[in-house]
Amino acid sequence: MSKQLQQNKSRLSLSRRQALKGIGAGLGCLATSGLAARADSTQSSNLQTAPAPHFLPKAKRVIFLFMHGGPSQLDTFDYKPELNKSDGKDFDKGKKTKLFGSPWKFSQHQQSGLWISELYPYLSQCADELCLIRSMKTDSSAHPRAVPLLHTGSFAFVRPSIGSWIVYGLGSGNKDLPGFITINPTRVFGGPANFGSAFLPSSYSGARIGWEGSSLNKANFADVTNTKIPRSLQQEQMKLLRSMNGQYITPEAQGVMDSFELGVRMQDVAPNVMDITKESKETLKHYGIGDSKTDNFGRQCLLARRFAESGVRFIELTHGGWDHHTDIKKGLPGKCHATDKPIAGLLKDLKQRGLLEDTLVVWGGEFGRLPTLEFGSGRGHNAGGFTFWMAGGGVKGGHSHGETDQFGNKSVIDPVHLYDLQATILHLLGLDHKKLVYRYGGRDFRLTDIHGEVVHNIIS
Repeated sequence: MSKQLQQNKSRLSLSRRQALKGIGAGLGCLATSGLAARADSTQSSNLQTAPAPHFLPKAKRVIFLFMHGGPSQLDTFDYKPELNKSDGKDFDKGKKTKLFGSPWKFSQHQQSGLWISELYPYLSQCADELCLIRSMKTDSSAHPRAVPLLHTGSFAFVRPSIGSWIVYGLGSGNKDLPGFITINPTRVFGGPANFGSAFLPSSYSGARIGWEGSSLNKANFADVTNTKIPRSLQQEQMKLLRSMNGQYITPEAQGVMDSFELGVRMQDVAPNVMDITKESKETLKHYGIGDSKTDNFGRQCLLARRFAESGVRFIELTHGGWDHHTDIKKGLPGKCHATDKPIAGLLKDLKQRGLLEDTLVVWGGEFGRLPTLEFGSGRGHNAGGFTFWMAGGGVKGGHSHGETDQFGNKSVIDPVHLYDLQATILHLLGLDHKKLVYRYGGRDFRLTDIHGEVVHNIIS
């Protein structure tokens, strides 16, 4: 081997080591929207150009408020006077179960007159913005199945999450931020698979901030900050990697490259978007930030607004601890209080800024609760009838859709299956759930599989 050839080989090996060292220093495992680095457009990602919506959308983005554990619809949004009248009576003599009326008062609010529990004094002020779906049902009353089913449409197999499908269909609205962000997601019952892209390219996975229950005082994305290597050199590293990959790069490797490149760009943009100190004291107060009981979820909601404002396509917030099998009288008020003011603050802030009309806000858990006592002071899981609500994004405000039976046990009028909800969310974004498909393993897949009907009655 000639001396010149050896020098070239050594130079290339050094370049490879420098590139990989730089990546390992902080760009490693961020899932993003799949946009190519602006430093070099000659070899951009084949994921860079997102297809147009199937039809004119009513919403541009989604904020999903996931109440992990299964909130009780009977004590929050589904008023059942007959249940209260029958409190303590036998429900099923064979199982020796007794009916359990709600300990909290319901009243009608605003011009729409929606019935909402006293547990939501702030959110009830937004009644005319809410579209209550009081006839939800799903396929499982077990957390390990119901949580993945809600997020991915399947509990038997690992499938792309709804956020991944949406970013796959629409792309990101900001090339310097992930298209899909999840804040404090749960570690259990699917864990990362609930915000993963499965067989879709990794570019469509959710970028995570924290885990369920984590403090957001110093919230940040993992593996983004890189103080050791100048930004210009990081961009040169990306150019080198693309040139080394050349035309033979696989879709899987391309997704990783997209993640690396976005990580470089996020270093300048993400810290500014996440800096809530720029907000006024009045705004922070509206979200409950500064109050120990509402501060953490208030920060989630404010970050959601800032991400939505910056073009992030799908934002999920998680609040856990809604699984009240025992002592619901003690446990439920605290959960409602922790989320009530922050959610109301989010809705009012979005509306004031003109964002609510094209931002779809969705609230709900993996299932609801039964109208009977369990373990003496709580409620069991109920997959047959529970409540979701939506606001903004093209849905009817101050509207109630569907009904459960007189005790709130099962959906009996205009039932809405989870697949119908997913199809409707996609529809509001301009996506036909039957056409949003991805071919994998020899067949076409979609979020709703072979199910789902759009609930047109809730669309404005």
